[in-house]
Amino acid sequence: MDSVLQLLTDKDLAFTIALTARTCAVAVILHAFAGLFLGYYLARKKSIITALVDFIVTLPLVFPPIGTGFIVLLLFGRNGFFGKTGLTPEIIFTEKGVVVAAFIAGLPLVVKPIQSAVEREVFKLAEAARTLGKNEFQTFFLVIVPAVKRSLGAGLILAAGRSMGEVGITLMVGGNIIGKTNTISLEIYNSVMDADFLRASFLCLILGSISLGVFFALRRMSAL
Repeated sequence: MDSVLQLLTDKDLAFTIALTARTCAVAVILHAFAGLFLGYYLARKKSIITALVDFIVTLPLVFPPIGTGFIVLLLFGRNGFFGKTGLTPEIIFTEKGVVVAAFIAGLPLVVKPIQSAVEREVFKLAEAARTLGKNEFQTFFLVIVPAVKRSLGAGLILAAGRSMGEVGITLMVGGNIIGKTNTISLEIYNSVMDADFLRASFLCLILGSISLGVFFALRRMSAL
């Protein structure tokens, strides 16, 4: 009982939970905007460029997370392709890097449902709106967004769950620095390595409760 009370009042654990919550919240906001625009763009245009963008967006679904994280490290590290230019913010081994990792991991789960919804049922509605004199901006926000809101909602729920459980990309980009970039998932790993199974179990219980909430949210959305 005393051990449980210590966990509930542990400042380091509170930081880990707060960091994960902040990361997930920021990532979901980014997913909403990027998912809508990328999903619409990939569904509407077909070219070599869109094929490349589609490949980059889909890569985290089919490529090992640790490998994806290594690619990000090569691109945005201090001596990386973009890092050398000094034009990009420092993200490696920072909280920004943790957010970037969560964003990359969850993005395809938002983009692909929206892309599929637009390709399947929204094009005719968009064409009708243009015929009625709506410009591209009006068509997107008054026709496209309402038509794909269920796909967007389901994608955001899945992306939030994926972002919260991300390990591989976060480990490479965030660095698993205690008190700075250690999310709940990484802290479970740290606790197991330290043979602190009570701490690991407590954190697993938190993630399990969230996963259960994601499951019921998806079931409720599919029933609407």
